[in-house]
Amino acid sequence: MITIEQLITRIEQRQPVLNKGELSAAQLCLNLDGVGNLTTANPQQLSFLANPHYLPSLANSQAGAVLTTAEHHDKVAKTAVALVVAAPYLAYASASQLFAHQPLVGGIHPSAVIAESAVIGNGVTIGPFCVIGEQVQIGDRSMLDANVVIEANTTIGSDCVLKSQVVIGHDCVLGNHVRLHAGVSVGAEGFGFAPTSNPSTTGWERIAQLGRVVIGNHVRIGSQTCIDRGAIDDTVIGNHVIIDNLVQVAHNVRIGDGTAIAAQTGIAGSTTIGKRCIIGGAVGITGHIDITDDVTLSGMTMVTKSITKAGSYSSGTAAMPTANWRRAAVRFRQLGRD
Repeated sequence: MITIEQLITRIEQRQPVLNKGELSAAQLCLNLDGVGNLTTANPQQLSFLANPHYLPSLANSQAGAVLTTAEHHDKVAKTAVALVVAAPYLAYASASQLFAHQPLVGGIHPSAVIAESAVIGNGVTIGPFCVIGEQVQIGDRSMLDANVVIEANTTIGSDCVLKSQVVIGHDCVLGNHVRLHAGVSVGAEGFGFAPTSNPSTTGWERIAQLGRVVIGNHVRIGSQTCIDRGAIDDTVIGNHVIIDNLVQVAHNVRIGDGTAIAAQTGIAGSTTIGKRCIIGGAVGITGHIDITDDVTLSGMTMVTKSITKAGSYSSGTAAMPTANWRRAAVRFRQLGRD
């Protein structure tokens, strides 16, 4: 159970609760056990109003506490404790972490294989069948689920979480508070090959990938995402980057601080992406280009040239009836002949 006072403490790591001085001691001690939406929440749950579309549900909500703005404070049901903040959705995000599943801290499982030269920090959890290579360093309080593999000479910072089946290649560097979900691959060999005179008979000549992957602090990477090591220089992921599931980051890509990348995006080699960019799902980005800071790419956008001006860019076509799309496609081809 979480009290209103505990909620306020967590929320105020990001923003002030504007009316906390008006709350009584009894309200501050109210216990909550979860989060619900305005229409389904019960008196033991927290809810929030982040979108005015749901305003009609506010007055009748059965939630025990509601996060809202000052503008809508007076519309909260009298049975609920109103917590007034500037950004309710951000406050909900902060508060939600108090109700999340807390994994058990279990020490080092006897089935884990750990090189004698590895340096394991204080309070580290290492699950069953993990393999920790030579000269690996793992920072304090980091947690490795089952079947994690960390190859030689890699450094993992403190308070990291590596879920099952994560593989970290040799010589990589992860900062503090890095969260890697199931099946993430960091530091695999990049897709580098030189063609021979006839690849159909003599194949392709593999280029050894000699760089590393360097990941900053407070980075989150989703399941089955692959981040390849650099060919010569490093692949670099900045601080506060969040990456969704099934994303491919090729060798020598550099991603700036605070950028967010949605699922099924592919980023080709040696591309640099700036700070605070937002990249939608299924975006394709060609190699050897630069994207400046504060660029938004909507879903299915194909980027083939550098972007030097901040703003929103799109190229994916929205769905329409098939017959209409066929006529549009004919006209698009005709434009190419002009």
